Amino acid sequence: MILSHMIIKYLSFLIGLIWSYSFIKAQSVFSKKTAILFKIFISKISWVTFVLALYYGFKNFTFQTVVISAAVAVLVTHLGFYLLSNYMKKLLGEQNLKNIKVFFEYFLILFVIYYIFV
Repeated sequence: MILSHMIIKYLSFLIGLIWSYSFIKAQSVFSKKTAILFKIFISKISWVTFVLALYYGFKNFTFQTVVISAAVAVLVTHLGFYLLSNYMKKLLGEQNLKNIKVFFEYFLILFVIYYIFV
């Protein structure tokens, strides 16, 4: 019973690290204009979440476990972004992917403006 509880706590910790770092990494995908909005509204919260997850890890696990878990979270996130990028380029083509990215960036800017003023 205790072992399964520790496994659940550890997996929750690892998923939290991967989740928060993936939003931090997503900032690098956007153009400079959109990255500023992304940094202000999402990345700051993700950094806080990442640091709080590390704090949670230090309170519940050994130092070595936390460091290895943080490294695994960063590696998994970078590998996931790399594989997803290659897959999307093959599936949609480079130009279509750029067009979708531009559309999504403008949509994000409009969404933030709408959120601020309404």
